[in-house]
Amino acid sequence: MVQLLLALALAILLVGPVADAATAKYTFTVLLFLSPFDLHAFELYRSVSVHLVGSMQINQLCSSTSIIAVNGQLPGPSIEVNEGDDVAVKVVNNSPYNVTIHWHGVLQLMTPWADGPSMVTQCPIQPSSSYTYRFSVPGQEGTLWWHAHSSFLRATVYGAFIIRPRRGNAYPFPAPDKEVPIVLGEWWNRNVVDVESDAILAGQLPTQSDAFTVNGKTGLLYQCANETFTAVVEPNTRVLLRVVNAGLNSHLFIKVAGHNFTVVAVDAGYTANLNTDTLVLAPGQTVDALVTTNAAPGSYYMAVLAHDTMSPLTFAASDTTTATAIFQYNGTSTNPPAMPTMPSSSDAGTANAFYFGLRGLGTPAVPSPVDVSMTIELGLGQLPCDASQTRCNGTAAAAAMNGVSFRLPSPETSLLGAHVNGVTGVFTADFPDGPPPSGTAMTVGTRLKKLSYNSVVEIVLQNPAAVPTENHPIHLHGFNFFVLAQGMGSFTPGSVAYNLVDPVARNTIAVAGGGWAVIRFVANNPGMWFFHCHLDPHVPMGLGMVFQVESGTTPGSTLPTPPGDWVGVCDEQHYAAAAVAFRYFLRGARAGQSPYLLSKRVPENVPCQAFRYFLRGARAEQYELLTDLPGYPDNVRRDGKGGYWVALNQEKQRLDATPATAPVKHLVGVRLNADGVEVEELTAAKGVTLSDVAEIKGKLWLGPVELEYVGLVA
Repeated sequence: MVQLLLALALAILLVGPVADAATAKYTFTVLLFLSPFDLHAFELYRSVSVHLVGSMQINQLCSSTSIIAVNGQLPGPSIEVNEGDDVAVKVVNNSPYNVTIHWHGVLQLMTPWADGPSMVTQCPIQPSSSYTYRFSVPGQEGTLWWHAHSSFLRATVYGAFIIRPRRGNAYPFPAPDKEVPIVLGEWWNRNVVDVESDAILAGQLPTQSDAFTVNGKTGLLYQCANETFTAVVEPNTRVLLRVVNAGLNSHLFIKVAGHNFTVVAVDAGYTANLNTDTLVLAPGQTVDALVTTNAAPGSYYMAVLAHDTMSPLTFAASDTTTATAIFQYNGTSTNPPAMPTMPSSSDAGTANAFYFGLRGLGTPAVPSPVDVSMTIELGLGQLPCDASQTRCNGTAAAAAMNGVSFRLPSPETSLLGAHVNGVTGVFTADFPDGPPPSGTAMTVGTRLKKLSYNSVVEIVLQNPAAVPTENHPIHLHGFNFFVLAQGMGSFTPGSVAYNLVDPVARNTIAVAGGGWAVIRFVANNPGMWFFHCHLDPHVPMGLGMVFQVESGTTPGSTLPTPPGDWVGVCDEQHYAAAAVAFRYFLRGARAGQSPYLLSKRVPENVPCQAFRYFLRGARAEQYELLTDLPGYPDNVRRDGKGGYWVALNQEKQRLDATPATAPVKHLVGVRLNADGVEVEELTAAKGVTLSDVAEIKGKLWLGPVELEYVGLVA
């Protein structure tokens, strides 16, 4: 079996000027090399501070912006494989953020732990940690993509995932003379994690992007723009464009002046030829389209414009800018290039004609009869502000499926980890099969739908016309589904003829505002599979749910044992990281630079959540701390294993039960100097209470003391 080995390393370093996407291919067998093998590290970069020596910035749109990127590239490297290959990708996270990688559209047959959504199929990869994704791609051909599946990081952490036919097999369409990945993205002039955080804390939608990008470049129509992606082509040839919408919030129109497209695949599923001058992609979708270079030699703009689907249009601001690339015939140029006439941003007719006109190639076997029938209503609304939303004024923007605003589980365990390890109390398997009565208030929960192995599932996705509404791109992990029917208005059972002859297969479907779609799939892949809107702000708002697919009764239908490096239950990961965190706590920079304060930032290279576990005293006897520091203080006690640990409270229950107004018995101040570690205990006479230190929230209170750090003994 051919096997692809890739190392994906995430390292702290700010990327410089954005470069074209590079392709790294590493293919070998156990007997001989089929191509040169060069194990290359894909590194994730970010600036910690502009003051750090060696840090670099991206200059774009008149601004200098720090980003997380893979291998210093935007988009990240394309991963290219053949149908049936085994793939191994090692992700080493040296960024300051938790991260996971999702292989969007890869079915992950019997490898749900490689799917990637944080807290659904795995615990996040913490800073300075790694995880190797191992999976195969049997029966899949076409263009998919990979992206971060933890917070807004996917705004810059993404790349193409291309699956070509098995060696010796051909495409089911005329062979192209050239293939060009076109990865469309959105760009913010701010740290995208802050963009998301600000929106969540305020209970609002995030600010609009500042630009769109084509293979990481905005094109020349923006202020201060100086870089454009250029595809150089030969005349009278066929070019296969592999187009990905990696944007977070925007449906996109794409046109090439003077040229038409022949769509041959969507979401890595072959289609009957669809001739069009406009491609339409919802966030998460891919399109493979042939372009014949039979125009007059010269340069032509490839233009990208947002399709604004929000109704009413005044409900939220949208990015109305236009990104461009250049489709240039070799040896010629036109200045300026010819510009295509774009649809209006609100042209739902063009979008629906594209989506509704797609047909599958050949005569697929549509599964029947239906075992599970569901109607899932997509809704936007409001909920009371959560206690963590400190800038929220009364109510927060929310979303729900069938009235349930989905919440990921607490950080102790992922859903798949709870399922595999038999951890109870993490979720309930009572997601409703239909919407609640009109006027029912949203509820909040982690509610799943359990499916028997090999059951045939049909879902009517209904997007109400109630204000506000917009086109929701709904993505199903772990499966492709057939699109049997689509339309506008309210779906009425029995009034619509299903396409059971040549329906298109997709993994992400755009459900129009005030419209509906009917999809069907076979639940033949055991695991926990996220089903959610691919407009990224809608995920934390609650527009998602999870299918729990049970194992079958045969060896080939039973979920195997997870790999040894998979972390599904997160507590142990946090305990291990807590020791590292506490070393930073004792050895870190001066208090004015990186204190653990309630209102100031936590040092980016210290996992705050892990430190919370240390403060609670969880498994403190396992921590080997301070072994490399001189001058052990008297109140730092040997743990019997050759290490040392600060005598914090080991009884989590007692600490949790302590009233917030109770005086703290000991407040331990720690100072590092040339002579080692100095410790001073502050007594309750100082007036310090448990509420002052707020240890349950994972932060430390410094207070009016002249020590650099404080620790708590309750």
